[in-house]
Amino acid sequence: MSHGTTGRYLRGVTVGSSGGCGNIAWVLTSQLCKHETLISPALLGWSDRLRPTWDPDGSDPKPLIVHRKMWEWLFIAEALSERNMLVRGRRGLGFGVGREPLVALFASFGPEIVATDLDPARALAAGWTDSGGEYADGIEGLNDHHLCPPEQFAARVTYRNVDMNQVPSDLGGFDFTWSSCAFEHLGNLAAGADFVVEQMRCLAPGGVAVHTTEFNVSSNDQTVESGATVLYRRRDIEALVKRLRKLGYAITCDFTEGNTSADRHVDVPPFSETHLRTTLGEFVTTSIGLIIEKPSAGSGRLGRFLGRGERSVG
Repeated sequence: MSHGTTGRYLRGVTVGSSGGCGNIAWVLTSQLCKHETLISPALLGWSDRLRPTWDPDGSDPKPLIVHRKMWEWLFIAEALSERNMLVRGRRGLGFGVGREPLVALFASFGPEIVATDLDPARALAAGWTDSGGEYADGIEGLNDHHLCPPEQFAARVTYRNVDMNQVPSDLGGFDFTWSSCAFEHLGNLAAGADFVVEQMRCLAPGGVAVHTTEFNVSSNDQTVESGATVLYRRRDIEALVKRLRKLGYAITCDFTEGNTSADRHVDVPPFSETHLRTTLGEFVTTSIGLIIEKPSAGSGRLGRFLGRGERSVG
């Protein structure tokens, strides 16, 4: 993949080597879910590490599954790895983790992890317990695929109930935070945006936040503004980026859409094996990943570099 011409990567940063590609001179930038990024060597490396979650008996010949949830997990892992976050001595905070495998995956590299989700009563009222596969209700179920040795998992991972609309003030000093398609479920567009801004307080100077959410591909005008799941338009993300920058945080965003047949396919029931886009009501939606960095002493040059303007769709 030609990183320098796509705008999906930024040049000239020394990065870590806990997964994916290792020591490369490129780092991911905030972007839309795209097949091109999904099949890049960096993300394929993480797909293999997560294989027990989607190919438990190891018989599937595919290198990955073409699904936007897979893209989200791989994107988050690679973005954190590149920034040297997935190493011993780091502390990570996950929001709305459900039963996702990222908690165990990250812990396997050495960081201490605090995994959070709604308390059981609110999760039940919101319908998150209905499927039996989305809500963990505690630390049990977060290492079902044995991505982290049990003794290491027990030593490195703690769990607490957290309402993302009211992030506790004692959650602070973390090197990284993340969530995977969670903040669009906070009631309305403004609540989700407020969460992204508020959770930056949880980071220590130099920390990194990586969050994915729903992105309205079909309209920059009409959208789902409130309810169980909202859809962020480009203008909503641009307003959030402007707000974050005004507070001194570094973020850049590439709104370029994918142009392969997998990107153009809109998957509806009965779902196929290609699921990068789907529909919610009248709208076509995909995922967008946001990478936000909190400045630290001596990092002004990197912050200015990563804070450059958005790239237009095209």
